[in-house]
Amino acid sequence: METRLDPALFAENPARDSRFSVKDVWAEMTNFPPEDPAAIGEFLHRQMNEEINGLEISARNLADFPDADWELRMAIARQCWDEARHIDMFRRCFEKRGVHVGKYPVMNFQYRILTHIDSLIGRLTVQNRSFEAAGIDAIQSAILESSAKAGETDLAELFDGQLADEVQHVRYANVWVDRLKRKEGSRALLDLARAVSAANRALHTVAGEATTSYPVAAELRREAGFTDEEIEAARALLAGH
Repeated sequence: METRLDPALFAENPARDSRFSVKDVWAEMTNFPPEDPAAIGEFLHRQMNEEINGLEISARNLADFPDADWELRMAIARQCWDEARHIDMFRRCFEKRGVHVGKYPVMNFQYRILTHIDSLIGRLTVQNRSFEAAGIDAIQSAILESSAKAGETDLAELFDGQLADEVQHVRYANVWVDRLKRKEGSRALLDLARAVSAANRALHTVAGEATTSYPVAAELRREAGFTDEEIEAARALLAGH
């Protein structure tokens, strides 16, 4: 499909077969109100594609940065495996609810934002320390609890397993972002700042005013390697300070 988003901020879409209808922005998606019975199936379908994006991004990190430290490459490869398992988990859950692959549109905004970033430290910061850290907050504060209360045991098990994996993805990124800062000095800091700035602008383009924030999951973020100062900074950002 023709790229509508600014090529200064977004890479091209990844390949998708004819089952998928790919949209560029949140407003073009099928956005059911939360109380609609179809909302959960659409959410699971959308999340499956986001997990595909996570696998594709991690695979691209291996391909695009072949000279990265071997230990880091192994951590990225493990993330590929985790994301592949998540894809299967989400698909099983939405098919159980009568949804088939391609029933709803999908977006590839994460892939398009991340693969436009040309540094590994920038990608680890945006994908793992930002997007996946926000995912930890969402799963812990809303999704996992609501699934358990609704008696959706398969979803509670899915999100519990996903949460453990996401904490590990954030943890290894925190370790390696710190190591890359020490190794590469000011160049790494500049790459990181450029990546975060571009990602913030790109995300606003995609989401508009539809961005949803959740309370910071302090204990899980601490387990994932964030410092108390970083956790407080995330809280202040959430509060609009």
